[in-house]
Amino acid sequence: MSLLLWPDGTPNALGETADDRPTLVPYLVQGGDPAPAVIVCPGGGYARRADHEGAPVAQWLNTLGISAFVVHYRVAPYRHPNPLMDAQRAIRTVRSRAQEWNVDPSRVGILGFSAGGHLASSAGVHYDSGRPDAEDLIERESSRPDLLVLCYPVISFGPDAHKGSQANLLGEDADISLIERMSSERQVTEQTPPTFLWHTADDASVPVENSLLFASALSRNKVPFELHVFESGRHGLGLAAEHPGVSAWTSVCAAWLKKQGF
Repeated sequence: MSLLLWPDGTPNALGETADDRPTLVPYLVQGGDPAPAVIVCPGGGYARRADHEGAPVAQWLNTLGISAFVVHYRVAPYRHPNPLMDAQRAIRTVRSRAQEWNVDPSRVGILGFSAGGHLASSAGVHYDSGRPDAEDLIERESSRPDLLVLCYPVISFGPDAHKGSQANLLGEDADISLIERMSSERQVTEQTPPTFLWHTADDASVPVENSLLFASALSRNKVPFELHVFESGRHGLGLAAEHPGVSAWTSVCAAWLKKQGF
C-alpha cells in the first residue's frame, strides 16, 4: 500500500509523474496496544532514494514492535523546502491517522540514512505545532518528531559537507544564510528531540565529523543522545547485516529505542 502525502495536489509540483508525487508506505504492527511509529527516510544524496535503506529497515523496526512508514520524499530537481515539507507531512499524516493505524501519536520518531539523515535531522530542528484552523485536518497536527535516529547522516553544510547533497538540496550558489539554516548542528536547541547517531570513523563519503558536530550541539543544549562510532565501514551500509562489528548498530539502537519508550 502506497499513500499520496498530498492527495489533493502536491505543493510546488513540477509535473504529474511518480517523482512529483511523494508517498508514504506503511508497515504496520498488527494487534495489541497502540504502537510507536518511526518514519524512515532512505538516503541517496537528495538525488535518489536507496531501496536498501527503506523497506528492510521498516521490516526490522516491525520486529521491535514499532510500526514504520517509508517516505518517498522529493529529490532533485526539487530543492529545499520540498523534501522537508514531505517529511513534515509524513509525520503529520501518521499522527492524523493514528487511531486508524493503531499508532500512539505521542510516540512518532523519524530515522534517516545519509542525506535521509539530513532530512530527519532537519525535521528535528525545523518543526511546528500545526495550524489549528487549517482546513486540511492533517495540517493541524504537529510536525515535531519525538525522537531522531541518524545513520551516517549528512548534517553540516560547512567544511565537512557532502557537496553533492548540498548542491542537490540548496543549489550551487545558495545564500550563506540558507546554508547556515540548513546546517542542522547550527539549529539545535533544548527542544530538539532525543537522538541516536551512528557512523563509521573512515566513512569516505560523509565524514564522521557530521555526527560529531550534531552530538556536540546536542550535548551543549542538554539534549539526551547516544553516539556510536565504529572503526571501519564504507558509506551506505544500511542494516549492515553482512558487516561484522557495524551490524551491532541495530541491537544498540533497539535498546535505546526501548529506553525511550519505543
